[in-house]
Amino acid sequence: MTVKLLAVSTALIGFTVTGAVIPGICNEVSRAAPLRVAAASQQTAPDFTGITSWFNSKPLSLADLRGKVVLVDFWTYGCVNCVNTLPHVTDLYAKYKDKGLVVVGVHTPEFPFERSAANVQAALKRHGITYPVAQDNDSRTWNAYRNQYWPAQYIIDQTGRIVFQHAGEGAYEQIDRTVARLLNVDS
Repeated sequence: MTVKLLAVSTALIGFTVTGAVIPGICNEVSRAAPLRVAAASQQTAPDFTGITSWFNSKPLSLADLRGKVVLVDFWTYGCVNCVNTLPHVTDLYAKYKDKGLVVVGVHTPEFPFERSAANVQAALKRHGITYPVAQDNDSRTWNAYRNQYWPAQYIIDQTGRIVFQHAGEGAYEQIDRTVARLLNVDS
């Protein structure tokens, strides 16, 4: 094996193992890079629509939640990245629920087995989720938000406008600071 062939083989193996992107050859974006829109579009948040079941709450509407800060968290229990964010979302809820934060989990299934209300209920128990969760089996709320990612968080201010959105894991401190700022409390 020549030195050049050995170098090329090593590089290809390295790219394959690390998942690196080869500029000019591969148009794929690294999945580790989350989408962040710090000042979102300031558009009015769509209401919850097409919800098949509500857990931990009576049915909610954003009109009923005016005056509150709302974190809408799109997730599904079969998504590892979603499960990784749940401790942060539940901690945020515990920290600010008495100060005016409402968290609404929107469980939008990716796979048929995730459509089962019993499976969603078991996941809520398993992860200690006590905040309201809407089961969006037909992706109608997902589509109203034009959401494309699991997990995705949208922060809605007291007037009903989306002021922050984030897709993927991370940005936990930024989400906390945004909620604290809107609630006018220390984070």
